[in-house]
Amino acid sequence: MDDSDATSALERAKERDADDELAEFRERFDVPDEYYMDGNSLGPISTDAADSLENAVSEWRELGIRGWTESDPEWFHYGERIGAKLAPLVGARESEVVVADSTTVNIHKLVGSFLDARDDDQPPGVLANDLDFPTDHYAMAAQLRQRGLDPDEHLLRVESADGRTIDADAVVDAIEENDVGIVFMPSVLYRSGQLLDVERITEAAHEHGAYAGFDLAHSVGVVPHDLHDVGVDFAVWCSYKYLNAGPGAIAGLYVHERHHDVEPALAGWWGNDKETMFDMALDFDPAPDAGRHQVGTVPVLSAAPLDGALDVVRDAGIDAIREKSVALTEFMIALVDDRLAEHGVDVGTPRDPERRGGHVALEHEEAYRLSEALRDHGVVTDFRQPNVVRVAPAPLYVGFEDVHDVVHIIEDILETREYETYDRQSGGVT
Repeated sequence: MDDSDATSALERAKERDADDELAEFRERFDVPDEYYMDGNSLGPISTDAADSLENAVSEWRELGIRGWTESDPEWFHYGERIGAKLAPLVGARESEVVVADSTTVNIHKLVGSFLDARDDDQPPGVLANDLDFPTDHYAMAAQLRQRGLDPDEHLLRVESADGRTIDADAVVDAIEENDVGIVFMPSVLYRSGQLLDVERITEAAHEHGAYAGFDLAHSVGVVPHDLHDVGVDFAVWCSYKYLNAGPGAIAGLYVHERHHDVEPALAGWWGNDKETMFDMALDFDPAPDAGRHQVGTVPVLSAAPLDGALDVVRDAGIDAIREKSVALTEFMIALVDDRLAEHGVDVGTPRDPERRGGHVALEHEEAYRLSEALRDHGVVTDFRQPNVVRVAPAPLYVGFEDVHDVVHIIEDILETREYETYDRQSGGVT
């Protein structure tokens, strides 16, 4: 790209930032680096999240045990109340959502519960895919083993044809060709950022008598969902990525209201009906809604930041967030094509916005060393095997000029081969 084209791109970025209705939301965040493009791994803290956490700490200090009933909001129904606050983001009814535990624990609970809920003459398979985040497979395999089923036989995987994406036709074919009891897929693939067709997969699963479940970790807070009307049976997600609720923040789960009679495979006191909880009966009396899938006492201090963080998302509006996210990733892809393709960078993310989540996967043979060099230029991304730098322009605190600048920095690093001054990957957190 020549100088005039570069100037034109920068001017366009500034113009779009000037017209951006969400630009003011950056002021509500403490962004730790000049170019923080890793919100798909951990979102930064907002003043709203910090305030709700500090409020919970103050109530603990001032009220002690009385905080369970006298705090504002009271802690006893924290999981249900924040779940109701989350419900609009995933297109669910308030009774269908609760915050609890971690994403992996929630996968264990719901996959196990829905395996037990089936009435099959022959043990059915669980259909996943070979580009999943590993924890999903660990949990599914463990739940199968606990029921005497060999994961090598019963954990089925849809193969990727290109190493980047999962074709919806291949998912449908796998459902039709196998004895599938549960289809469990991510809404967005963690490496490439592909957005899967949740509605089509759910319809295909139901047509063949299978449950449809989804891991929304890489879409909740940046992509609107319509879980109830689509008929998704269950779903899980974390809240520390695009929801910006903090490291290790409490996770969430959804169970369609038609399944509120499904017995929890992992029962615990906090899933008891709140009305009978303190009867201290030894027989489990499950809550009448998704709350029955809670296990242990709600961890107030890891749930409180989510309470405030959701205020930011609510004020911005999930549809406006999605619109800006698509525009940011579209702008980034165009700049990569113009400036970085000649340096060996490929876009591994679908170009169709209806098939793209909130981040862009940049593929390069020196992706690891490139990501290390970027950090020293104030650009925080992350590396994923074997050759991907994930760049997430999160709409609440990233602008179009930020995207322009990041691509320019990458171009300089590649042109000067600065990445060669960094050691090759030797393990560790990336």
